Parts: sequence; C-alpha cells; structure tokens
Amino acid sequence: MTMKVYLWSMRTLAVICLLALLLSHLALIDIAHGEPDVSGEWLIVQITTGLLVIFIVMVLVMLCKYKREMNN
Repeated sequence: MTMKVYLWSMRTLAVICLLALLLSHLALIDIAHGEPDVSGEWLIVQITTGLLVIFIVMVLVMLCKYKREMNN
C-alpha cells in the first residue's frame, strides 16, 4: 500500500476510534450505575478495545514503513 492509502486509513480509523471512545465512556457510565443488563454495554467496550488495538498496530506499521522509506 502507498503512504496516501495508509494516511487516509489512519485518519478514518482515528475518527472512528474517537467516536467509539465516546460510546465506550457512556457504556461504562451505565455499567457503573448498576444497570440490570449490561451485556450490550460490555460489547461496546470490547469493540472499542479492538478498534484501538487495530489503530495502534496500524500506526506502528506505518511508522516502520515511513522509516524504511526515509532510509532509502
């Protein structure tokens, strides 16, 4: 993939992660308030965690790719 594709993907995923963090915060508030059924809230927290892991891996891959391009 080219750098432009990586940058576009990272920007898109960054916005998605920000929205997921907001939803995760709201879900954790519901969990903390002792709602009776919190399975949906925990699913939101798990999805957010997965998205953040994907985003971090993507950033690390892009940094490695950028470093290789700078050394050439």
